[in-house]
Amino acid sequence: MSEHNGAPRRVLITGIGAVTNLGGTAPTTWDAMVSGRSGITRFGDTYPGFAKWTEDHWASRVTGEIHDLTPAAALSPREVKKLDRFAVLGITAGIEAVGDSGLDFASDQIERERCGVIIGSGIGGMLTIEDGHAVLAERKPDRMNPFTVPKLMANAVTGDLSIRYGLEGHSGSHTTACASSGHSIAEAHQLIRRGRADVMIAGGAEGCICSLTLAAFMTMKALSTRNDDPQKASRPFDKDRDGFVLAEGAAVFVLESESHARARGATIYGELLGAAASSDATHITAPDAEGRGAKRAMRWALEEAGCNATDIDYINAHGTSTPLGDAAEVHAALGLFGDHARSSAGGTLLMSSTKSMTGHCLGASGAVELVACLGAIRHGVIPPTINLDQPDDEFDIDLVPNTAREQTVRYAMNNTFGFGGHNVSMVVGADRG
Repeated sequence: MSEHNGAPRRVLITGIGAVTNLGGTAPTTWDAMVSGRSGITRFGDTYPGFAKWTEDHWASRVTGEIHDLTPAAALSPREVKKLDRFAVLGITAGIEAVGDSGLDFASDQIERERCGVIIGSGIGGMLTIEDGHAVLAERKPDRMNPFTVPKLMANAVTGDLSIRYGLEGHSGSHTTACASSGHSIAEAHQLIRRGRADVMIAGGAEGCICSLTLAAFMTMKALSTRNDDPQKASRPFDKDRDGFVLAEGAAVFVLESESHARARGATIYGELLGAAASSDATHITAPDAEGRGAKRAMRWALEEAGCNATDIDYINAHGTSTPLGDAAEVHAALGLFGDHARSSAGGTLLMSSTKSMTGHCLGASGAVELVACLGAIRHGVIPPTINLDQPDDEFDIDLVPNTAREQTVRYAMNNTFGFGGHNVSMVVGADRG
């Protein structure tokens, strides 16, 4: 499998795993997306660090928490104690993805030196950091949990999965804010495409709903304050959007070279045709107002995929529900896709934001939303943008408001953008056989 003739290799997706507030697996997450169900709830005072503050201290009290989290059966209670929450989410999704792929990494047929892992996280073990600070403040330094460092490392999921399956090839972890999983999947794609790997496990994980993170985003006025109606709080592209909803989740994929996947008769969910990244180079948190960096990433992804703008049937938008971010993304899409995107010109391109249901999973968001793109291609259904009651007047594009749409999807684009001006776009298509 290690031979490579120099031509770019096709990259197929053969396994999917996900843990979100919509479901504990990839299939249940997808089913909830197409049903338009919200996973946003109002948080209570039982969260660590919250009890000592009154409700008046929290302008935002809505989150996309995963309730009743069930770690993978392969994770023992003892192992879970040694892991931060984000790692439990990521490893659980990774185990699902590998199981779904049918790969047996213990087989003599697998060259484990040509198999690797790249799992991104925007923040890593934030709950562990908060717990560690509390120990220092309230107890003694020598009472610190000895597993603090391996728990808080942003590369903890990558390390665990590579050890768990004995994968000796390229491993890494991107930490580029909300673009982290997008960068991770894009790099995995390039490694296979260039012939440096046969199999890559790639995705993202985030589990940072705690008082420190919420307070930090709240004071920069990034969060929705629609506390009385949590399920309506995340409303991308709506006139009344007032910020994003902090969420947690993970999604992981198994990527394989075409020859490797076909040789073993793998189930093919789709093909990752192109992936590209760009930088706004304008502001540390605000997007370029015209979406120029986002537009570049989308254009370059199309070029690598060998697609024309009119080939794209669906875009899963980054669409966080912030006033500036949503506007910049729509401007970028209209600028790149032109009349193919403009509803007023009869354009047929559809774009929706599943963050309206999940909230914003930060570094895991691109991976979670790739689940939606693959589902749209496989099932011919586009998940809606819920809570889109009054689209902004300038958004001349079909944003699939409130109800899923049956539509054949040949090619889909996944957008994920992050603080720091990071932009990643990916193009996926159906398996061409």
